[in-house]
Amino acid sequence: FRWAKTEDCYRLAELAQMSSSGVIDYVWSTLNDLDLSLLEIGEQRFAREDTDLSYRNCVVAEIDDDVAGMLVSFVDANSVTDYTALPASKTGETDVLAPYRELAVPDSYHICEMALLPQYQSQGLGTRLFEIAKGLARERGCAELSLQVFEQNVGAVQLYERLGFKEIDRRPVVPHELIRYTGDVLLMTA
Repeated sequence: FRWAKTEDCYRLAELAQMSSSGVIDYVWSTLNDLDLSLLEIGEQRFAREDTDLSYRNCVVAEIDDDVAGMLVSFVDANSVTDYTALPASKTGETDVLAPYRELAVPDSYHICEMALLPQYQSQGLGTRLFEIAKGLARERGCAELSLQVFEQNVGAVQLYERLGFKEIDRRPVVPHELIRYTGDVLLMTA
């Protein structure tokens, strides 16, 4: 496990796509004015240093010199990410990002993204990333961890519950063709 570097940004974008189940694809698609692929946009976004959704806040799991997974986490106190920095939709348009903006625990240590490549799942790496997040939370003076998860992502919800997370709030997913889940987004804390 190590802190991410700028050269990891393309893989971080790939992992964020896996973790967000289409939400980050929606965000990046709204930023595409240069005819770049979504992954190229994501790579540029992770390379920034003026936002919390940045390589600077990523811990990666590395196996055989390959980034196998990542954890993006930070103190959720006026955090600036691609989810929160975009303006709300124009009048009359549905605000696809509203649930993710509304579900927050100020001053918690927020797990924004966590993903492992499929071949590295079920090997304890996810649990280890959560242990790292707990340690980072303690270092930054945060009493609790927070995260958002789709209720339909049953495997992830069960993992978080095993790790001590409890649901404290929820919002309905705003449907969009890029977002793979419907139902509710859960806010969980531990």
